[in-house]
Amino acid sequence: MKSMTKLMVVAMLLVAALVVAPVAARTVYPGDNIYVGEENIQFDGVSGVYSNVRYVHLSGSFNDWNIDNTILTDANGNISELTASTVGTKTGTYYVIASGLSQNVSRYVNIEYPKVELDVVLDTARSDSVNGKSVTRDTTIAFKLQDNIVFNGTPQPTIKIEVTMPGGGTTTYFGNQSLQSLSTTGGVQYCGNINLSGYEAGTYTAQAKWPSGSDFYGKGFDSNTVSFDVTTKAVSLTASKDSVVRGKSFSVTITGESKAPYILLVKKVGGLTSDEKYPLIAPGQTGVYNVTKNDYDDLKFGGGNTSDAVSRYVNENAPGLNYTQAWIETTAGGTRTVQFNTTTATDDRQFTIRVQDVRDATKYDEVKVRVEKGAVTITAAGTGTYYIGEEITLEGTCTEGDKVYLFITGPNLPSDGANPLKPGEPVIDRYGNLNFLVVDVEPDDTWSEKWNTADIEGTLDAGGYTIYAVSAPVDKSDLSDAEYDTISIQLRSGFISATSSGAVVAKGDDLKLTGVAQGDPSEVYIWIFGKNYYGEPGKLKVRPETVEDDGTFEFELKGGDTKDLAAGQYFVVIQHPMMNGKADITANESYILGSPESGFSPVKITGLQASAAANALISALDSPNIDDTYVKLTFVVEEPQIFINPIGDVPAGSTFTISGTTNLAVGDTLNVEVTSAAFTPTGKGEEAGFASVARTTQVKAGDGVNTWSVEIDGSAFKPDQYIVKVECIETDTTATANFNVVEARPTTQPPVSPTETVTTTTTATTTTVPPTETETPGFGALLALAGLGAVAYLVLRRD
Repeated sequence: MKSMTKLMVVAMLLVAALVVAPVAARTVYPGDNIYVGEENIQFDGVSGVYSNVRYVHLSGSFNDWNIDNTILTDANGNISELTASTVGTKTGTYYVIASGLSQNVSRYVNIEYPKVELDVVLDTARSDSVNGKSVTRDTTIAFKLQDNIVFNGTPQPTIKIEVTMPGGGTTTYFGNQSLQSLSTTGGVQYCGNINLSGYEAGTYTAQAKWPSGSDFYGKGFDSNTVSFDVTTKAVSLTASKDSVVRGKSFSVTITGESKAPYILLVKKVGGLTSDEKYPLIAPGQTGVYNVTKNDYDDLKFGGGNTSDAVSRYVNENAPGLNYTQAWIETTAGGTRTVQFNTTTATDDRQFTIRVQDVRDATKYDEVKVRVEKGAVTITAAGTGTYYIGEEITLEGTCTEGDKVYLFITGPNLPSDGANPLKPGEPVIDRYGNLNFLVVDVEPDDTWSEKWNTADIEGTLDAGGYTIYAVSAPVDKSDLSDAEYDTISIQLRSGFISATSSGAVVAKGDDLKLTGVAQGDPSEVYIWIFGKNYYGEPGKLKVRPETVEDDGTFEFELKGGDTKDLAAGQYFVVIQHPMMNGKADITANESYILGSPESGFSPVKITGLQASAAANALISALDSPNIDDTYVKLTFVVEEPQIFINPIGDVPAGSTFTISGTTNLAVGDTLNVEVTSAAFTPTGKGEEAGFASVARTTQVKAGDGVNTWSVEIDGSAFKPDQYIVKVECIETDTTATANFNVVEARPTTQPPVSPTETVTTTTTATTTTVPPTETETPGFGALLALAGLGAVAYLVLRRD
């Protein structure tokens, strides 16, 4: 019994000894690599000799010796486990130092994180990854494993590749290859010749993992995950669209074996013998090789010839035309997308696209794509009626191509259409030269063109016109071969109208000339003539004025200018540049000048009287080669005057109105002061007899003459004589008048008997003021417009 007990104690001591016995350390030497996650590391030549052994990382050079990270070891210089927390981001060179051990640049190790990367590639083309792609069962693949693990003088650690199958099971034996114990190499290795025959269709994933027992096991250092799909169908074809409008493109996608050759073709259609009638394979595509002859037996592709059956089929069913068939090589993922283009010449019908295996006539797939006619639309912004010189926005849609061709028809234009910017030229001349206004169609099938009628070469008279938008460069005689739309427009000659803010302007008042200039001019030009006045004292001047987008303009002659004008009649001509958008009659300080192409000779007008100067300008504007038009009007400058209507006697304590007339401008402000004329000294206890009231009012438009009025509260007025002073600040004009305030007399009405009726009759008296006769100056066509107080408002239109 005692011997049995002794045996058990000895056994327990042996077990304890085994538990505490240290695992053999990996001895590393100067310059070796150490990886985060490793356990039991011993630096050679340190253990048992020195104390306080440690590894240090420097932020700079060895000579600077700036330590930014320290890794401590045990008493024997061992590192039981190199953890990520002790290394952090400080990887690279670590120097080994200890108490009593001098610093030595050659005593170092390299500390790195273990890295393992996995990819899945074609075994026959190992640069082609199939990660995330599809392969067929006929494809042989390989796993590409890359690591950075290098153990000097020590066996390399092993790693395994674990494959998860579509059903959820995992394996390290896949495609007749063992993936269980793969030694790391510090570089790239391939586990190839993996055969997928017999494997079920579906998605497979794979990952390189550290096995249990490895220092790196379970520490997050496994590789990335890759995946691939195994398909069973030999070849398939899909189209991006079931139907496409002519002029647009579509694509087909082939799915088959990886890096395999196929024939792609549009099946022949009876009666279509021209390649432009078919959808055509876009040239220059990667992995697409155009075939222009039918003898496929002579074309080697992918290392082999076509089978006889495939060759016969292609010869019988392919159109044999350029870019209607091609050799296709799939990608590593077993796919290839090929673009087909259509044009407005492509026949509108259904086409069959076929992909054919090169060696096996039974392996093919087909899709059908219908090519349809597109459509073209055109609209014009606005009402459809425009003035020559305006910019007209033409816009619409086109689903029949990437360009729209515009032409115009109308009175005496080429019968089959003319270029809208060159209306005298046909869009297709007798030599077949094209002269369309061509507009690009945007990716969203819209198009837009700003047609500036001021930029037309030649002339375009007022009238009705039709504008065509066509999908192909054909004229009116050949519209059956294209899609088109039309719009009718009316063009009118530009014109100008204007009026002044008043027929009479007082010196110092502003004068406004406003009007409308149709035809989209940027400016109009203001000419003003008066006695010895040609726009400025002593010299000729024309004033440009901007025309707004709505055709309106406004010119203001400021009070500072009218203040210096002599009293009398003035003549105004407002010039419209018309269709060419520029003034054909201009001026220097003495002469009116014509544009170079007008043929107009300069005329000096600064020596002419006002009406003669105005008539000379009008004669110039009426010249045959001048397309400008104009409007004429007059105004009269007078000394500023304010008139006060008779006031009469005003009862004390009443409210009354003071009014009058004036030639001042509407809106001018008048200050009206009413003050007592009395000035009698009074005692301290007496009420002063002096009283005053001040009011402001504005000039208002009247019937033939402007008026003003102000209501005065006379409740504080005592019987006396009062003075009224009316003053205009703008023109420094003053008028005065007197009136009396009298004692108020009560009015007593006699009693009215119930049977009596009192009738009051008021007789209205009308005073007629005869018109003032004014001599009419000579102003040509202005004779009927030059009367004092009348505004000449005449619109002249040039046909």
